[in-house]
Amino acid sequence: MSRWINLLALLPSTSLTLLVISIAFLRFYDETDFLFLGQLANPRLWSNQLTVAALLVAVVNLGVEWNRRNRETDRLDEAERRRAEDEGRRAEDERRRAEERAEDERRRRENRAEDERRRRENRARAEARRTEEAERQTRRARIEVERDLAFLSFLLDPSAHNRDVLTQTISLLSEYRGSLLKQAYQ
Repeated sequence: MSRWINLLALLPSTSLTLLVISIAFLRFYDETDFLFLGQLANPRLWSNQLTVAALLVAVVNLGVEWNRRNRETDRLDEAERRRAEDEGRRAEDERRRAEERAEDERRRRENRAEDERRRRENRARAEARRTEEAERQTRRARIEVERDLAFLSFLLDPSAHNRDVLTQTISLLSEYRGSLLKQAYQ
């Protein structure tokens, strides 16, 4: 279809050229130069009619050229508009990607901070457990030393005072054992 439109667009300019050549031919030559010009009754009238036709074709040609240039301008404007839209889309995509990167970086920082907080909490818990375990072992060692001292004191001197100390130590061991069992079941 566009081939036919292109061919028809050439028609006015080609017709105008042929009309101008014909007008010049009729104006500058006569039957002495070309015998077939003698067959025309009034070459000057034909020349005038061809001049009017040439003017009409020139107006048509002007319209065709005007239309072609307007279409070309519209095409260029459309291409510029598409290019601007594409650039706008690319800029929007780039902005969105930058926001996504910033959001990802923020999440990574939050995750790192959360991981670091958890590590600190775990270290603090582990340190608390170690401290608690050390206190328990110290208490156990102290109780064992008290037990051994009370038992040895009773063996060396089985007096009523040493018997009371041994009885108190045994009751203390029973309480300690009860608290250990409670902790084990919790």
